[in-house]
Amino acid sequence: MAYVIPQPPQPFLPVAGTDERFPVRRIYCVGRNYAEHAIEMGHDPDREPPFFFQKCPDNLMVGGGDWPYPVASADVHWELELVLGLKEGGTDIPAAKALDHVYGYAVGLDMTRRDLQGEAKKMGRPWDVGKAFELSAPCTAIHPASEVGHPDHGRIWLERNGEVRQDGDLNQMIWKIPEMIEYLSGLFTLAPGDLIFTGTPAGVGAVQRGDVLKGAVDGVDELTIKVV
Repeated sequence: MAYVIPQPPQPFLPVAGTDERFPVRRIYCVGRNYAEHAIEMGHDPDREPPFFFQKCPDNLMVGGGDWPYPVASADVHWELELVLGLKEGGTDIPAAKALDHVYGYAVGLDMTRRDLQGEAKKMGRPWDVGKAFELSAPCTAIHPASEVGHPDHGRIWLERNGEVRQDGDLNQMIWKIPEMIEYLSGLFTLAPGDLIFTGTPAGVGAVQRGDVLKGAVDGVDELTIKVV
């Protein structure tokens, strides 16, 4: 059976050190998962239930390089995050078994049109225009958990033009990875190929054309983009 229009390409992340590809089905992002970031965004850092939003799979930008400043915004922010990819899905996955569903880990940026997100918040509207725009999810290759383990501590950091702007530790996550998977699988049917952006530490800020952003999760990978 033929498609009536050209079939869109399958979004993917390369598997580090191989010529294999990890196909991406959905991208989930958890909001305000580090206490100090919640405070800098004007929210109470108490352990409220986690909440999620989505980016589109074709919002991925694989690897580093030139990143075009997006249209319709004058206030675009960086948010560096640990990213995980699922090899198995399901519903109501218990936290004790959640890591068995993880294929591996990457480092990503949740780029955000903060002005458009702020307008949406004020009007009680979804965040899609602020979060799910073209190339809003730069991401490294994915590293299998069999090689990097399941990171639950370690430095997560970002430099802007050589100056450290974000500097946290994965152990500062309010909701740990198994808990995120458990909660998210109670809301959606998760599946192989789903990515989860796990939240960003404090220190987010606005980018300007010409800025170089370099960030990493120690023991996973490093990502560099130049805003053009």
